[in-house]
Amino acid sequence: MKAIILNISAWIMLPFMDAIAKYLSSSLPFFQITWARYFFTVFLVLPLMIIFFRDQFKWTENPKLQFYRGLTLFFANICFFYSISIISMAKALTLAFVAPLITTVLSPFFLGEKVGIRRWSAVIAGFIGILVVIRPGFIEFNFASFAAVGTGCFYGVYLIITRKLHSTDSPLLTLLLTGVVGTIIGTFIVPFVWVKPTLTEWSWLILMGLFACLGHILLIYSLKYADASKLAPFGYIEIIPNIILGYFFFNDLLDIWSFSGLFIIISSGLYVIRREYIVKHK
Repeated sequence: MKAIILNISAWIMLPFMDAIAKYLSSSLPFFQITWARYFFTVFLVLPLMIIFFRDQFKWTENPKLQFYRGLTLFFANICFFYSISIISMAKALTLAFVAPLITTVLSPFFLGEKVGIRRWSAVIAGFIGILVVIRPGFIEFNFASFAAVGTGCFYGVYLIITRKLHSTDSPLLTLLLTGVVGTIIGTFIVPFVWVKPTLTEWSWLILMGLFACLGHILLIYSLKYADASKLAPFGYIEIIPNIILGYFFFNDLLDIWSFSGLFIIISSGLYVIRREYIVKHK
């Protein structure tokens, strides 16, 4: 029960980070917002580790995989923050929910896992759900929607790397290194798009980093008490606070097509998660 409470708390908290990012995107470049999300994560996690978890503050045993994992999550955040600057948070998150399906597609090639006809059918159904949301040929082409799908693709690769990463690195160290990778890469590019934030915007950026930091710490500690496969279905709870925040602060609400696509994508993802759990525990 402790793992479920921590996990659900994380998925409730992270949409607040997204809402702040969407709010700031009206005055700041989305790339600058992405950089700030990583910079303030490092700013908050580093002293926490030095003061309270000094024994975990050491160099990673898998620097290459840690770099690739941080890189894919960084690109996932860029795609997502760009997409929510154009479309609603709920629609962007709906399309990003393809991540478990992407992981299923890639797992035979990178993890050597066997994927049966049932999971392949679920993947196909999930991509039909994407088409229902985007409706190519029926509504105007929107690159932000494809960026949201890109979020799911990058996050699916991130999950593959996470599975492949057999490491003694502590979860907090991994969180710190993920932040460091994003901060370093972003620091090289952000000067070209920099817009000087006001004092109020700086406050919002710091708060966004705090929500990101706390959300991921809660996720990390939830995994101490239960397997990832058992907690995976709870990730879809994120759509509920996402829809609520989008409606109250931005007057955004999913239309009937997007709700239909959301239902198909989530159903496919849950089926994939269930099949993976069954196969793993045979």
